Amino acid sequence: MGATLSNLTEGANGSGNGPGLGDIPESCVACVFMYLTPPEICNLARLNRAFRGAASSDAVWESKLPPNYQNLLDLLPFKRHQNLSKKDIFSLLSRPIPFDDGNKEVWVDRVTGGVCMSISAKALSITGIEDRRYWNWIPTEESRFHVVAFLQQIWWFELDGLVKFPFPAGMYTLSFRLHLGRFFKRLGRRACSFEHTHGWDIKPVRFELSTSDGQRAACECCLDDESEKDDANSNHKRGCWIEYKVGEFTVSDSEDATEVRFSMKQIDCTHSKGGLCVDSVSIIPSNLRARRKRF
Repeated sequence: MGATLSNLTEGANGSGNGPGLGDIPESCVACVFMYLTPPEICNLARLNRAFRGAASSDAVWESKLPPNYQNLLDLLPFKRHQNLSKKDIFSLLSRPIPFDDGNKEVWVDRVTGGVCMSISAKALSITGIEDRRYWNWIPTEESRFHVVAFLQQIWWFELDGLVKFPFPAGMYTLSFRLHLGRFFKRLGRRACSFEHTHGWDIKPVRFELSTSDGQRAACECCLDDESEKDDANSNHKRGCWIEYKVGEFTVSDSEDATEVRFSMKQIDCTHSKGGLCVDSVSIIPSNLRARRKRF
């Protein structure tokens, strides 16, 4: 069976035993690759010379890039993408590109080609962030930005953010990445302290988003409701990172930059709250978020 498969892969030019995959014209292979994902293309490129050639075609990889990928390249020094093939451009853009003083990152998803963005807590307007009695910055490897904001205690809790970016056309989901409790390392193992965690079970937090073309979304959630389980971890919400979905918005015109405003608030001053880590806000294509949840 191994010999038969080898003959089929190499074709007449390689084995002399009749036509095989090696005899398929490179242009035909490239047409098939248009319907495959980048990882599938890279795997098939190992079969033979025709597949390798098709897997390097600019036409194939341009179809995998977002329509306005040039906007992402503009965030990089020109020398980094000068004279690169479309395949190399895809590889370059699939790695996070920092901007706005490194407080935001954008990249192309390696499977779907969708544009994703992450916004650090450093880029948010946080009430009381300058007062060490309320907030502290904690360095950590658990964040892609290597730092998170930790709330010890406050009465008026409010976070606001704004991003303006030319997202490609499509539907996007905005989420906050949060963690109840302060995490640390003890004897090389991860541990959490809930000494300051309080107040999040009394009243819900309100999440909101709005766009420059009038779209709005809002939801409310009790961050410390122990009756609720985290579907991903089958555990209580304390002690693990959770992405709270705020809502979705649609981009119909890729030419213009879309302005997105978002917030997270719990401004009921009848009680204090604390013990919360704020990492980042993510904006990713909705179909990619659904795909991640399936897997």
